[in-house]
Amino acid sequence: MMGHQSPASAFVQTVQNGVLMIQLPPRLTVTEAVAFREGFAGWMGQVQNLREVILDFGRTAVIDSSGIGSLVSAIKTAQEQSVPLRAWSLHRQVTLALQMTGLEKLLTMVEHSEGLLPRLSRVDDQRPPLTHPSVRSRIKRLMDVCGALVGLGVTAVLFLPMALVIRLDSPGPILFSQVRCGWMGRHFRIWKFRSMVSNAEALKANVANQAQGAFFKNDNDPRITKVGRFLRKTSLDELPQFWNVLIGDMSLIGTRPATPDEVQRYAIPSWQRFDVRPGLSGEWQVSGRSTIRDFEDVIRLDLRYQKNWSLVYDLQLILKTFLVLFSKNSGAA
Repeated sequence: MMGHQSPASAFVQTVQNGVLMIQLPPRLTVTEAVAFREGFAGWMGQVQNLREVILDFGRTAVIDSSGIGSLVSAIKTAQEQSVPLRAWSLHRQVTLALQMTGLEKLLTMVEHSEGLLPRLSRVDDQRPPLTHPSVRSRIKRLMDVCGALVGLGVTAVLFLPMALVIRLDSPGPILFSQVRCGWMGRHFRIWKFRSMVSNAEALKANVANQAQGAFFKNDNDPRITKVGRFLRKTSLDELPQFWNVLIGDMSLIGTRPATPDEVQRYAIPSWQRFDVRPGLSGEWQVSGRSTIRDFEDVIRLDLRYQKNWSLVYDLQLILKTFLVLFSKNSGAA
């Protein structure tokens, strides 16, 4: 009986003149990505007088958000050790994935390496990066656009009175923006009505985190203003996010949008939550987001959404969102 090949053995390493070349496997998804992240630093440490690391993508036909996460980790490790990290023989679908996430700016392409290894077939070479069906659905995108236009209309009507009460309650800007991580982990700027004091980010280190894992929550966060507590209770603070939905950074229904500092703490399997766009609402919203304290519960809800996704399921979650908003226990803590 033939034994199963371990994930780590799929990464072939060769060393010449202080240059470590790592040949990546045909698929760089969650199983391979975990092995890559766990092995990368050790492979570098085995090379004496290491001058450079080259990632050979010549065989790689499929890459997903977990694969992107492992590349982010490798880039960070190489930067910490001041070792140049470059990519060799990138095929079109891998290039597209790197461009979508901005990693092509951090992972330098070895010049004239495209033809040095056998190419994939024409069909495989033109295949886009691996994506979740919800990201490819044109009907879901149409629902997002229509919902965003309605939401922005409501936002326009409420903007002036909300701006007035926010400013009277606390000095500072009306809107609050923050960098979040979206589909495939790429960064975007999320918008909200400000519900905290203007220097809330600087004060975050002084507030105890009541959650477990890679996210932050405090039921009695002292940075929240009086008006802000009402905005959060009614979710009115999130109205400007309809702009994020309109331009495609978010969806009406999806996963919880994470902050970059949270993502730095992710294990590779957690990157699977980036296979779909983050949502204005989702499983975490309708399942009592104010009471969720464990990051593993967030991951479980996100992966449940991905598994169960359909257009009908999205409509069901939209309906549940309205029911939650009008219940006495609605809103974020």
